[in-house]
Amino acid sequence: MQKEILLDSQNIIYTLKLSPRAKRLRLAIYCNGELVVTQPRFMSLRTVENFIKEHAAWIIKKSEYFKNVESGPLSQLTRRDYLNRREEARILVAGRIEYFNRFYNFKYLQINIRDQKTRWGSCSRRGSLNFNFRLLYLPESMRDYVIVHELCHLKELNHSVSFWNLVAQTVPDFRDLKSKLMRIN
Repeated sequence: MQKEILLDSQNIIYTLKLSPRAKRLRLAIYCNGELVVTQPRFMSLRTVENFIKEHAAWIIKKSEYFKNVESGPLSQLTRRDYLNRREEARILVAGRIEYFNRFYNFKYLQINIRDQKTRWGSCSRRGSLNFNFRLLYLPESMRDYVIVHELCHLKELNHSVSFWNLVAQTVPDFRDLKSKLMRIN
């Protein structure tokens, strides 16, 4: 359901999703600038609006960021690009996982290539590794950082010091790569 709220003298339109499974409020801003708020069933609209207002600075900052990068090359990729290059991405990612996993020796369930809107990759508790097909368009060092990042989540499913120490064992310049990756659309 579409809603509107005034943040910092700007009318912000957002999509409110009521989720029976959600345990907490969640904000997401997609690369097209769309703001989506996921609301647990038991929560009032007043609580949701207060939550949005508390995060107004972040929402406005991210919205402006996506307005500025909306015309970048990665945002121009289509579903057809995904379907045409998914297998190529799978082969590339699987090869790099095999390479880095010689060092880590972690067990994983499967590798999935997706057309994700907000993530470069993710790792499930069951051990499934998911990657955005757009990794194909990144420089090799950034691709490797994303792949190692998700691979290390197999051991540390968090962003603790232990996790970052694991990443640093094979990607010592991860801080710089992480920063560059955040500036790419």
